[in-house]
Amino acid sequence: MASLVQELSQIVGAVFVEWGLPAELGAVRVSDRPDLAQFQCNGAMAAAKQAKKNPRAVAEEVVARLQTNPAFAKVEIAGPGFINLNLTAEYLAGYLGGIASDPRCGVATLAKGKTVLLDYGGMNVAKAMHVGHLRPNVIGDALKRMVRFAGYNALGDIHMGDWGLPMGQIISEFEIRNPEWVYFKADFVGPYPEEPPFDYGTLEEIYPQASNACKEDPVRLEQARQATADLQNGRPGYRALWNHFMKLSIADLKKNTDALGVHFEIWKGEADVNDIIPAFADELKAKGLLVESDGAQVIEVVADDDKKEIPPLMFFKSNGAQTYGTTDLATLYERVKLYPDLVKIIYVTDKRQNLHFEQVFRAAKRAHLVDKVELVHIGFGTLNGADGKPFKTRDGGVMRFDMLLDLARQKASERMKEAHLAQDLSVEEWNDTARMIGVAAIKFADLLNQAHVDYIFDIDQMTSFEGKTGPYILYQAVRIKSLLRKAGEFEADSALYLQEGDRALALLLTQLPEVFAGALKHYTPHVLCDYTHRLAQEFSSFYGNCHILSEADESLKASRLQLCRMALAQLTLTTSLMGIDIPERM
Repeated sequence: MASLVQELSQIVGAVFVEWGLPAELGAVRVSDRPDLAQFQCNGAMAAAKQAKKNPRAVAEEVVARLQTNPAFAKVEIAGPGFINLNLTAEYLAGYLGGIASDPRCGVATLAKGKTVLLDYGGMNVAKAMHVGHLRPNVIGDALKRMVRFAGYNALGDIHMGDWGLPMGQIISEFEIRNPEWVYFKADFVGPYPEEPPFDYGTLEEIYPQASNACKEDPVRLEQARQATADLQNGRPGYRALWNHFMKLSIADLKKNTDALGVHFEIWKGEADVNDIIPAFADELKAKGLLVESDGAQVIEVVADDDKKEIPPLMFFKSNGAQTYGTTDLATLYERVKLYPDLVKIIYVTDKRQNLHFEQVFRAAKRAHLVDKVELVHIGFGTLNGADGKPFKTRDGGVMRFDMLLDLARQKASERMKEAHLAQDLSVEEWNDTARMIGVAAIKFADLLNQAHVDYIFDIDQMTSFEGKTGPYILYQAVRIKSLLRKAGEFEADSALYLQEGDRALALLLTQLPEVFAGALKHYTPHVLCDYTHRLAQEFSSFYGNCHILSEADESLKASRLQLCRMALAQLTLTTSLMGIDIPERM
């Protein structure tokens, strides 16, 4: 069904058409000045030239026609020709009644059947998840949920770092420490052990040690480079070790991402395209795109209208080694072949990779890999501590991901005790509720900021039950759940009898379709967060100012319970799009 703004635009647009003017001039939007009007139309300003009249004269003619329309309680002109519109309570109630039982809360399905792939996560194999991985996972997962809700087949790809020099560093470190292992014996024909001779903790410990050793010793670095080349060329023992790395790392990654409520449909990495790179390179050469530069093979991506220098994309280094450009372009090549109905790929990475993705996207377009696929890069800012620098633990180290989630849970538990909440919950329910509040706190705080903006990680502020926070949203939603439980059975399709005190909440409940469409179009989950907070605030005012369960008029009581139910439905929907769960009690 059409949104309320679309319905009103059709009504006003029809009046412009009567005057021989485009219907688009009748576009209605929520008023910038809610103290003056609920909605506004600025089409008379744009119509003046075509109508050969001044804007106010055009507005007067439009207003004269609209004043007799039963949808409007008040239609008036403001300033030089702005048209202000207020709805009748009956018309507003009728619209809300039409979406009251809609599980989509009035949001239309915008697409169907097409595939959108989202590349987010980007964690490295054999390396512990840390606080720096929060933003790509939270932002990418929210965008995927939004894209899926819009009607697309949305697929999340973790795209692990699993194939570069770090793998060679770890393999060579194991070989130095354990030369007797069968993985390093050239004459061993297998089979190799199914279970690794080490656990994930050992793997996690070796990674930084091997990396530091390579930085300090050129000979050690050369060993790692050779091990990397041997791995990529298919040495069986090294491949068997690498498979162990993958098995242990994926299990740990799934444990952490599951705890955050972030999920992936595709668990691939750079290594998955290794075997197709030679044939893909031949295709690029045949198209004349791979050219030599100082011994390396590059793809020129400069454009005539560039205002700054854009270096070529390096495909092979002078020694024949692959680069991130190699694997990213080959991955894109593979994705287009695997998903014939693919219409868009959204990459969520650190904004410092903007140039890299500009090079990859241009190279893909030059190669005609994505003639029917839109490529989007969402570059995110850093998560900083109070000093404005990347967030660290108290001892100066990078905070592990599991420690971050535990910190949020502990703070949420403290906040619940301070507010004397959830005192009748069992220990198990208490811990689960604290977990949900902690996750909501860090997710909402992250998504509330525009993706490209750096922000301060303040766990005390994030977990507050006051202000623009995830816990505040949850508190209001749980309050509605409690209210509806106390109300018991009431007519789910009760007619709405809107009073003056109900109107602000009722009007806000009509805005979600436009809010969602805008957030989806511009890849801006923070817009959805802002709306969710406004809705929670508006419900709180409604709850404080209106009789609900104590209302003597049964029809009005049922009407207000209906508004409560719709507010909860929208809060549940918008928080689910952020990956946030609402507790039953608090």
